[in-house]
Amino acid sequence: MKFGKFRVASAAVGVAAMLGVGAVAATQANAADPSITFSMVRSGVAVTANCLPAAAATVRVVSHGQNETLTLKASGLPALTEFDLFILQLPNAPFGLSWYQSDLVTGYDGTATVTVVGRFNAETFAVAPGSGAAPVVHTADAASNPPFAPIHTFHVGFWFNSPADAVSAGCPGAVTPFNGDHTAGVQAMSTRNFPDLAGPLRQLAS
Repeated sequence: MKFGKFRVASAAVGVAAMLGVGAVAATQANAADPSITFSMVRSGVAVTANCLPAAAATVRVVSHGQNETLTLKASGLPALTEFDLFILQLPNAPFGLSWYQSDLVTGYDGTATVTVVGRFNAETFAVAPGSGAAPVVHTADAASNPPFAPIHTFHVGFWFNSPADAVSAGCPGAVTPFNGDHTAGVQAMSTRNFPDLAGPLRQLAS
């Protein structure tokens, strides 16, 4: 077995030598998947209401070629509280196109972590070539969609799942559509620390 491994290793070295230094450099360059890491900040609503003063969140997106993994780690949030994570066209109201990604639930210490698999890079977009019928699951659902050209969605945000939880945290108790049955609370955190038209997902090349 040792001899066999030696022969394989020697063959690999020989191939690398024939291909040249450039081939070795390319192999080393591809050893780590492309990734970006960025922070989130309190939403404008939270800042105005002076709630969630200790909230902090970091997002890391790693490209795997055919898709990406997005991992969000948050701290300083209310304990045992559920939030709803979205990919957004705009980080602040009116938010534009908003795509529900995952729930985010804190532990006893107010921290939470979630990982989502999808497309989270410079090509992330939504498009509606035409109008068509849509399923109405909840009374707030539209029965059809408006047609629109491709729109990129490069921002990240999450909302209180419950208006009551938002109030308990000292935030406003407004009802928003940002959960599964469209009865969420206000936005807690977002990437509004980035320009409206240059959200952080745009940093990761496709």
